[in-house]
Amino acid sequence: MLSRVADSVHWMSRYVERAENVARFVHVNLNLMLDAPPGVPHQWEPLISISGDEAAFAARGLPATRSHVMEFLTFDPGNPNSILASLRAARENARSVREIISSEMWEQLNTAYLSVRDAAHDPRMRSQPQEFYRRVKEAGHLFCGVTDATLTHNEAWHFIHLGRMLERADKTSRILDVKYFLLLRSAAEVGTPLDEIQWAAVLRSASAFEMYRKQHGRIAPGTIVNFLLLNPAFPRAVLHCLNQARSSLHSITGTPLGTARHPAERLLGRLCSELTYTGVDEVIQAGLHEYLDDLQTRVNRVGSALAGSFFAWRVPETNAASRQGRVV
Repeated sequence: MLSRVADSVHWMSRYVERAENVARFVHVNLNLMLDAPPGVPHQWEPLISISGDEAAFAARGLPATRSHVMEFLTFDPGNPNSILASLRAARENARSVREIISSEMWEQLNTAYLSVRDAAHDPRMRSQPQEFYRRVKEAGHLFCGVTDATLTHNEAWHFIHLGRMLERADKTSRILDVKYFLLLRSAAEVGTPLDEIQWAAVLRSASAFEMYRKQHGRIAPGTIVNFLLLNPAFPRAVLHCLNQARSSLHSITGTPLGTARHPAERLLGRLCSELTYTGVDEVIQAGLHEYLDDLQTRVNRVGSALAGSFFAWRVPETNAASRQGRVV
């Protein structure tokens, strides 16, 4: 497979997953405001922290109000992580590989992008946003389903799956990090009804509330961290996502599991092994924020190693000026 094609389908998948996750954060926060006890201030700034866009938002010089944060995360064309910008980037990457993906994939992605673009100018979106964010999440689910059902599970599919799993692992870790480090305003609130409401919101952000309650019942922070970080079976848990990413990477390279020929295989294999044999008590005692911060850095290193091994391509020095990069 051409590195250009691998790069495009990988990032197409990551951008779709990113748009869906941003819709999750905003949708859950809207519902959280309805459940919060009277007198509790609405918190929107943590959503900027989840996406890692604090500097970009601060540069706009706007307060972190509901309207400003929603606009920034949803429609801001200058924010590359906004829903609109992510779907536009996914669509452009898909356009460049139309001969590789199925027509159903293209139609679903194109429909999702046009729907969000049109909603940017629809006043009903501002007055009734919950339905809009539900549709964005549904569009992400449909794209994943159409991809799995209509695309041969070959190298292209594995690059798509690899991108989706890395993006999902990163976003789940960020949800946990923000709750533990930013969202709770004081230690006095630990164990209060507000604390339980916020932890339930964390689970709902990862579509994990029902599965968690079936397995564990009572809301308990340590158990939630274990479920979203170290559960090998739940599809949005970090460990499950990274195991899936590793499986797709080895399918691409042909290297047997447990061995490594490429830097990305070594980095991802080491990360999966450490998570498999780590207990949640060790994570919390060492500092959850510090652990998750390091985890996000290591996931980013896996992405950089993938780019170096599979997506980077060279041209003769005489043609260096005409080199084209990834569509973003």
